[in-house]
Order: sequence, then structure tokens, then C-alpha cells
Amino acid sequence: MRTWCRIKAKTVVGMSRKYFGTDGVRGEVGQFPITPDFVMKLGCAFGRALIKHDGSHKPSVIIGKDTRISGYMLETALVAGFTAAGVNVIQTGPLPTPGIAYLTRALRLDGGVMISASHNAFSDNGIKFFAEGGVKLSDEMELLIEAELDKEMQTLPSVQLGRAKRISGADDRYIEFCKSTFPNNMDLRGLKLVVDTANGAGYHTTPKVFHELGAEVIEIGNEPNGFNINDKVGATYTKTLQAAVLQNDADYGIAIDGDGDRLMMVDKNGAVYDGDKLVYVIAKARAAEGRDFGGVVGTVMSNLAMEKALVHHGINFVRAKVGDRYVLEQLTQRGWLLGGEASGHILCMDKHNTGDGTISALQVLAALQILGQKLHEAVDWQPYPQTMINIRIQPNQNWQAASKEVLAAVEAELGERGRVVLRASGTEPVVRVMVEAELASLAEESAERIAQAIRGAA
Repeated sequence: MRTWCRIKAKTVVGMSRKYFGTDGVRGEVGQFPITPDFVMKLGCAFGRALIKHDGSHKPSVIIGKDTRISGYMLETALVAGFTAAGVNVIQTGPLPTPGIAYLTRALRLDGGVMISASHNAFSDNGIKFFAEGGVKLSDEMELLIEAELDKEMQTLPSVQLGRAKRISGADDRYIEFCKSTFPNNMDLRGLKLVVDTANGAGYHTTPKVFHELGAEVIEIGNEPNGFNINDKVGATYTKTLQAAVLQNDADYGIAIDGDGDRLMMVDKNGAVYDGDKLVYVIAKARAAEGRDFGGVVGTVMSNLAMEKALVHHGINFVRAKVGDRYVLEQLTQRGWLLGGEASGHILCMDKHNTGDGTISALQVLAALQILGQKLHEAVDWQPYPQTMINIRIQPNQNWQAASKEVLAAVEAELGERGRVVLRASGTEPVVRVMVEAELASLAEESAERIAQAIRGAA
């Protein structure tokens, strides 16, 4: 087994994007591109792209949002852009991102939009898009939207404008969908759960899912005020959840992030379980049942100890680039059903076509019942220590050549005891060095050797 990975930045000719990042458009509110005028134009551009893609009918899209104060402003701007382009709009109010993906598919809509900056602070916001079926936009559609953005925005004649309406019951439909992914022969009776919804989009849905399946639920991070999303709560800040689990003598803690697509869990002793460990538990249970799910897709940052534990159970494992969209690409190409990242993005493709923190937690709780184990028993491996160093580089700095010799030496010394991930950032002039090894001292020393070589590059 080859235990190292080297990722280099590459440019795809003809596919560079001016506005879209890896997951929609995101930034600080009030700064380009997260301004009402640009977001209105963005809505209009998506609407015109939908009409060009399929002009046989008037398109309909659904818009959801998280709990940020800026969501009111951006939602209004999107509605104006869509209706100006002749697209009908359905508004749900606050709902997790995976809920919007689900409703896009369930209501047979042409597209969906989520207004959220996920785990970021309230001062940021973003626009995520879904295509028909609730899947991420294709490269072709993103480029078509960008082409429309470079044109002057035009409003159709009044007779061709779209309509907008708010619907009730979207949260109830999503709750029932989440519950439907839990085995019919199981329930959560006898479990005490602390559920932290990050003062975000899932504050009124996620706790109800677990309560309606029989658990005693203690809610935290469930009082959004427009400014406190992800503020010392949620999947990116587990200390509050750990304290609440211990204080309430709960069996488990469950934390999602501001838009509801990430998951972290805590056991009754306050130990935190990240995406690597939770994906492993789900995979282990499916293998124990003899279910065919193909294998697990992780990323170049997934812990080597998890990979070895999966292989020990006869479970295939491959790595994708960092980012849930790349995990999804690998799953789709291979026809596999399970993947995820340590950050808590978990994909169970037989349950939903996007990452969903609530559904992922249900799969973990079901897996524990199948295995007959507690969480600390099910995760029967210890993560290898990782050392990460970021090195700023100058334009045209030949860091690859400078690090080649040291990199080869480190890889030879690590052998089966570790691996190296060396990759250039796609968003800033930084090279990221990650070394993982059985011993923390070995990881630290090896990472620093490679970092020193890059710093000395001409």
C-alpha cells in the first residue's frame, strides 16, 4: 500500500471561473460579490441560464437561507433577479442546505438556492446553487451563469415576469425525510442526546428529528438572533457541546454547523469524534451486515490510521482532493455509497445526494445499534499525529524542485509508518505541508525538514 500523496495545483484550460469558488459564491457581506446589486444580477443570470438550458417551460426555483441577518437582504435581491428573468420562486425561510437540496428534488423544481456561508461568522454570507434533482451544478452550468453575469442585466416585459411565494411546511417535510433514513425497526428510546444546532439553519428541524424518533433531547445553540451563528457553538466549536454532555450526563452530543451539512459527535466522556471516525463507524456496521456499498472515499487529509482500519475490515478506500465536491465526484465515478472528510462532511449516497449532518448522525446511531457497541468501542483505532505547516511563497518560486530531494528522503524514512501531503493552495500563495506518522515527534521533524527546503527555494 502506497501511504503518501502529493497534490499539485493545476489549471484546467478553458474552465477557470471568475465568480464561483468550490461551492458557490461566498464573501464578506457588503464587499463584492456579496452585495445586493450583484446578488440580484446573479439570480437573474442563473434564471437566464436555466431558460437557455431548457426553454420548454417557465422555470421554478426554491430559495432557503440560514439565520444570518444579511439573509433578508440577499433573499430579496435573489427574488428580484429571478423574477426579472421570468423565473418563479418558492421561499422557505431558514432551512438547512441539505433540506433545500431535498426539496429541489422532491418538488421537481428546476433549481435551488441556499443563502449561507456555512461554518463562517455571521459577517460573511454566500450563495449555493443546486441543479434539477438537488445536485450540485455542472461545470457547464456554472460557466453558462458566468457568461450571463458578464452581460447587462435586463428585465423581461411584465407579462413574462416570474412570481414569488412563501410556502409553509417545508421544515416538516424535511424532518420527515430525515426520519425516513433511519431503519424502521429501530428507534432512539432510552438515549439522552445534547443537540447543538450552531444557532443556524437547523435550529427548528434537527432537534425534532431525534425527539420524534424517541430520544430525550437537550437543545443548545438553538436561539439564533441574526448575529450568533457558529459563535462558540456548532460543529466547528465543540467545547460548548462537550461541557453540555458532561453537565447533563448525556449519552451523546450531536453538533451540526450553521447550514446543517457538517457533523461532529461527542461521547458521554466528552471525547470528540470527527468525520473520519464517524464515517468509519458507518462503514464498519455496513460491512458487518454484509451490505455492498463499494467502499469509502476520503480525502488526502483523511487519517492514515482510519485507512489501515478500513483495510483490516476488508473495506476499499481511496482518497480525493480536499472538498466534499471531490469526494462526491469519486463516489459517483465508482458507484460507491459512502465518503467524507474529517471536517464532518459525510456523504451517504443511498440516503441523500448531498452531505447532511442530521442524516449522518442518524446513520452513526443506527450503526452503533447494529454493532452493539458504544461510540468509543466502535472506533477501534487511534489517529496518527499530524503536523501541518503553511509556507508563503513568491510568484514563480520553484518550490517543487527545492523540496524534491528532501521529500523523497522523508517518504523513504516514513515507509509504512506515515505519509506526506504536499499541495499548493488554490486560493492564496501558500504551500501546505502535512506529515502524518505513528509518532508526533517524527511527524513534526519531517514536516519541518520539508518546510525548510521550500523556504530556501529561489
